[in-house]
Amino acid sequence: MSASVLSTDHSSSAGRWSGVFPAVTTQFHADQSLNLEATARHCEVLIESGVSGLIMGGSLGENQTMQPAEKRAVVQRAIEAAAGRVPVLTGVAEMNTQAASAFMVDCQAMGVAGFMVMPPMVYKADNRELMHWFRTLAQVTPLPWMLYNNPVGYTADVTPEMFVELADVATLTSIKESSTNPRRITEIRNLVGDRYQLFTGVDDLMLECAILGIDGWVAGSGIAFPKENQLLWELTRQGRWDEARTLYRWSQPLMKLDTHPHFVQYIKLLLQETGLGAEWVREPRLPIAGAERDQVLAIIRTALDRRPAQ
Repeated sequence: MSASVLSTDHSSSAGRWSGVFPAVTTQFHADQSLNLEATARHCEVLIESGVSGLIMGGSLGENQTMQPAEKRAVVQRAIEAAAGRVPVLTGVAEMNTQAASAFMVDCQAMGVAGFMVMPPMVYKADNRELMHWFRTLAQVTPLPWMLYNNPVGYTADVTPEMFVELADVATLTSIKESSTNPRRITEIRNLVGDRYQLFTGVDDLMLECAILGIDGWVAGSGIAFPKENQLLWELTRQGRWDEARTLYRWSQPLMKLDTHPHFVQYIKLLLQETGLGAEWVREPRLPIAGAERDQVLAIIRTALDRRPAQ
């Protein structure tokens, strides 16, 4: 890559996102139908806590289990709830390019600020196919977007070297790095400088990544304790590391709920315990039961009993 690409000032470009962008759940009724008003109420609580943006329809938002019309309804309701106070992004998690393109066009018309683009779902794309997927979707709308790299969950891995290749895609402004390897933060910085806004997407690596130098955090479990979550982020911005470590140690058992295959069920149960949502999920997921439920509830309730004073 030429030095001119690395030295480009993107500070005034659209999509120069930073801060806490929580991954918001899609709330359902017990019969698995959409509960748009509960989703909107949670968006309001998150905005009031001081977040910098909202991401709807990510993995935690159960994107892949919704019908096309439902996805659009969730995005529309979130935009209405935000009312211009914070940017609203939506996950793009489709099975084919045509569906992804149509969704992006519709969401642009609704007024989203941008997208969080996942790799192709179900099919395990190779590197050539991955790059074609991202470049093709980048041409669909002029809106900025965040690339969601999660090789643990989605098998496809966008390496730091691949981000060098993608640096010419002007609308690709941000990376949600969820490889569970904090080394990636430094590797990407060393290769492309500040070309991208770097977000961590792994809750219980947030502090480690903050020390290495990130611009934002796509928070998962923190949507259930948004004030504490926001405070933790702000402490890292201010370099108040002793206070940050104390709060991080308290929240760490809750954050680990975000790194399990049942993370959607766990975090929705956490939302229920904090009064910010319900545990209902969309099949094929089922609410957790039995010993697993008891174990998770014990983790949640122990942490909440020790919750720092507001």
